[in-house]
Amino acid sequence: MPDLETIKLQSHFLRGAIAETLADPEQEGFSEDDKNLIKFHGFYQQKNRDKDIPEKEKRATFLIRGRIPGGRLTAAQYLEWDKLSDRFGGGSLRLTTRQSLQLHGVVKDDLRPVIQAIHQMNLTTQGACGDVVRNVTQAVNPRGLPELSLLNEPARILSDHFLAKSSAWAEIWLGETRLAVPGDEAEPFYGKSYLPRKFKIAVTLSGDNGIDLLTNDLGLAATVKDGVLEGYFVFVGGGMGMAHNKPETYPRLADLLGWIPAEKLVATAEAIVSSHRDLGDRLDRRHARLKYLVQEWGVERFRGEIEARQGFAFEARELPEWTIPDLLGWQRRLDGNWALGVHVLCGRLRDDAKGRIKSALRKIVERFAPEVQLTADQDLILIGIADANRAAVEAILTESGFSWQADSPLYQRAMACVSLPTCPLALAEAERFLPKLLSDLQARLEAHGLSERAPLVRLTGCPNGCARPYDAEIGVVGMAADKYAIFLGGSPTGERLARPWLQKIPGAKIAEVLDPVLALWKAQGGPEESLGNFVQRVGIESLPRPE
Repeated sequence: MPDLETIKLQSHFLRGAIAETLADPEQEGFSEDDKNLIKFHGFYQQKNRDKDIPEKEKRATFLIRGRIPGGRLTAAQYLEWDKLSDRFGGGSLRLTTRQSLQLHGVVKDDLRPVIQAIHQMNLTTQGACGDVVRNVTQAVNPRGLPELSLLNEPARILSDHFLAKSSAWAEIWLGETRLAVPGDEAEPFYGKSYLPRKFKIAVTLSGDNGIDLLTNDLGLAATVKDGVLEGYFVFVGGGMGMAHNKPETYPRLADLLGWIPAEKLVATAEAIVSSHRDLGDRLDRRHARLKYLVQEWGVERFRGEIEARQGFAFEARELPEWTIPDLLGWQRRLDGNWALGVHVLCGRLRDDAKGRIKSALRKIVERFAPEVQLTADQDLILIGIADANRAAVEAILTESGFSWQADSPLYQRAMACVSLPTCPLALAEAERFLPKLLSDLQARLEAHGLSERAPLVRLTGCPNGCARPYDAEIGVVGMAADKYAIFLGGSPTGERLARPWLQKIPGAKIAEVLDPVLALWKAQGGPEESLGNFVQRVGIESLPRPE
């Protein structure tokens, strides 16, 4: 049995020796076994990997992630996260690609106070990481549309339903008394070994693909009739992770199983998650995601398995076309107030040479108390700003000096993962490299007169694909120090994967090698044809390659 499966089975329902290590002042970090268990509690152990920092000064630190269904926060919750980042996270907050918040650089002695403070917000870190159902993402609703508001409840229900039932989290972090007698405790849904790998769920409205629904293990696209949530199109088997030069690993977009009525939501979700629990590969973690089971079984066989588990058949219905909503800038809400979509390149909120965006947002939220919704593109929406306060909000943001409006269409939905210096899986730069990459690409697009038709660009420092590069029009994926693979041809609406094009390209050469492709697109593409659709039409094999 693989080490991690043994660790889970022998962990006493995720306790391990976590509490003992917390109490030991000589230990700055956790054992190798417990590094795997702390993920279930919502955080990762890391260290700074920058080469200019002496090894003896690289102490263990922790990334703490919130479980925030749909990325929805009250003003008070946002301000508490902001305070925590100043006190414990080096003055930095990170917006994630799954509508959550992360603190980086937390030390061991501060873990308990941070997690307790998040609990006091009526939020949790439990299940934000690990082999469980992760944070449930949800379509963003800046305008306050009633049909999108209907998604709040199913997102919350699914998030709560799939929380682990072990009391380990509450015992270790909140000091609660262990309720179950050791040996008698049970995890009624997950079992002793939980899931083979992580499991991601997303909820949207049919036709709205602003959260990249098809990249999830389970995607639910709701239908609404007469103002009531009628049911869901159910998609399964999406996932981005892969390994370079290992064709047995691959990214995949989810397949449609069919439509279900709204009241069957939990039954279907349980059937699909339990199929992953029972049938997923526990011998090879690289082969453990649900996407491999769906791919190898085929959709028809997998559909039959789920129908047997849930006790009813899926209904066949016609899907509407997918669109991507524009979430940035000012939008009038149905209640007469305004929402403001604030662009945060790479999702990093801090005060630095790029501007004082963190202080600006804190000032706005303190003064005007808007609700906040995080987006799957690492941006945030300020919701509920009165007409009379629009000018003041803009003035605060402008005075910050931060580029809170996308510099051009190229920047609007571009994303990068954190990568170096903290992520242990990083092979190359991502967050710190994206601004330079976009600047280089912007110059090439302007030279070809293509700036207004800019493609969707996503960058990750390793092939695990946290910023979803494989369904971008241009996906850039780290292979080694300053060496990247380039993927081309994804759909701008998230319906088609990009294909591998070049490997081991130095970062400074990426825009250069793409320039002939942009020129060909300009010369032979239709007047409104996206780069991804152009590549799909002409074939990636016909694109000019560097000599």
